[in-house]
Amino acid sequence: MSETIAEHRADAPHGLRCAVITVSDTRTLENDRGGALLNDLLREAGQTVAERQITPDEPTKLAALITALAGRDDIDAILLTGGTGISQRDQTFETVSGLLDKILPGYGELFRWLSFEQVGPAAMLSRAVGGVCGTTIVLTMPGSPAAVQLAMQQIILPELGHLVREARR
Repeated sequence: MSETIAEHRADAPHGLRCAVITVSDTRTLENDRGGALLNDLLREAGQTVAERQITPDEPTKLAALITALAGRDDIDAILLTGGTGISQRDQTFETVSGLLDKILPGYGELFRWLSFEQVGPAAMLSRAVGGVCGTTIVLTMPGSPAAVQLAMQQIILPELGHLVREARR
């Protein structure tokens, strides 16, 4: 790891305030295993879950929710689970991509590469996307608990503070 990255990580904010959004037409707080895991992993890492919601995969509602959350001073990152596949109802990629001021292509690429190691070529079905909306980090991931675990532990949690730091500059 270069000294610059280490310095950036050292300067990164801690105790981030995150919104956890599950995009699903069928999930509830009682059966949303992916969202619950995302919530738990954030808390275990010392982050705050400032908001947790489930919203249907409807572009207008999802865009309004993300825009409202990105405009709040008490939200540093918005993490979404679900709606990243290729079925007719999966519209999270298109909706989120349209709201991002800056896209992080490496996030989706890295997620699919790591997923390939677990699920093989089926990893290509994931349309995980991430970027910056204003000064708020927005990252999507599939809804399965295995995908949430992979994204959070291997990619998001190690770099979330660094991402927030850079987005605020």
